[in-house]
Amino acid sequence: MPALPFIFLLLTVISGGGIAYFVGGAAVLAFITEDQARFLAALPQRVMGQLNVFAFLAMPLFILTGELMNRGGVTEALIKFSMSIMGRFKGGLGHVNILTSVFFAGVSGSATADAAALGNTLVPAMEKEGYSRNYAAAITAASSIIGPIIPPSVILIFYGALMNTSVVALFAGGIVPGLLLAAVLMVINAVIAHREGHPGGRGAEVPAFFPALLQALPALSLPVIIMSGILMGFMTPAEAAGVAAVAALLVGRFYGRLGLRDVIISLQRTVVLTGAVFIILVAIATFGYLMSIERIPQALVAWVEAMNLGKMEYLLLLNVIFLIAGMLMDVKAALALLGPLLIPPAIILGVDPTHMGILIGFNLTVGLLTPPLGGVLLILATVLKMNYWRLVRAVLPFLLAELVLLAALILVPDLTLALPRYLGLVN
Repeated sequence: MPALPFIFLLLTVISGGGIAYFVGGAAVLAFITEDQARFLAALPQRVMGQLNVFAFLAMPLFILTGELMNRGGVTEALIKFSMSIMGRFKGGLGHVNILTSVFFAGVSGSATADAAALGNTLVPAMEKEGYSRNYAAAITAASSIIGPIIPPSVILIFYGALMNTSVVALFAGGIVPGLLLAAVLMVINAVIAHREGHPGGRGAEVPAFFPALLQALPALSLPVIIMSGILMGFMTPAEAAGVAAVAALLVGRFYGRLGLRDVIISLQRTVVLTGAVFIILVAIATFGYLMSIERIPQALVAWVEAMNLGKMEYLLLLNVIFLIAGMLMDVKAALALLGPLLIPPAIILGVDPTHMGILIGFNLTVGLLTPPLGGVLLILATVLKMNYWRLVRAVLPFLLAELVLLAALILVPDLTLALPRYLGLVN
């Protein structure tokens, strides 16, 4: 393929334009320079065929659910309930931060939503109790990436639709890795808490368990509604997302924090975010159409075979590529741009598509903690008005632990696949 489309791509990336425009523009330019312009007549039909996927319907509904919950007073109820469980341990508020992210993951499925919500609430509370702002922000950032791993997860829906993989199997596959991530972060927090003398331990004042549980029950019911309906076969992911959006509206009204203005803002945000996702999908579908015409995936498979890369070697290489992409690009953009090109050879080599989806989702969300463009770090640094590079330094112990867990998930597929197999969702 000639260099002109890639030069155009590079220049538009440097200019700061939207990814949909520079990917789509480069793809159309490549059609022309490759003397394949006649195929552009079929492009609209091809693109609409790729976007006409039922699983995509769940994405805007889960985005709406997260928006409603963020504005509905859910965060405070989840924090209080988490405090009633973990507040009595050394470094208790750090554990509360992680546990709240686990509960929040079952509601929003978004790392950035988690980071923004907890950054405004738990970080000031931790500072008040004697934690440094850098540490409080770092553990908030590290725990926020639990959101896209534990279902419902927008990134897993995106992967499932893009790679024609069962979203139900992906949701089941994300549960154990998400809980393992929470456990690993709690171990790191406990070690640092004892070393640095963080607050907590015996005699710490914590909320009463049962009153906190009663207050949090409406919020905790959402993950149960979503996952029980999906995993037991009562609802498709799209139907569960619709039920969750209605339940989120009712829960917000129950807490008395969700007015008409909040609902309107949530709908507006959902429309904007959904539009941003789908315009990227249109651009990537254009790029993918060209790749299929030029037989790039087949050439890539031949290259892998010529390099004599086995399943594990290619899987490790793939994760390094996606890790670098996650440092520099938006999560969905990186998946949409690289996934259709790099993932099929892994499937041909024998990697389970569900295992692949969890690895890529985990990998790309770790990129949200990685400079130079770690999205979660940028959000927290902005929300908390703190130095970005100090936050990067503080998050390093958690980031290293998450990379070790990623390596374990790569080497031991059963950590991901045991639950989907038990439920009969994968072979």
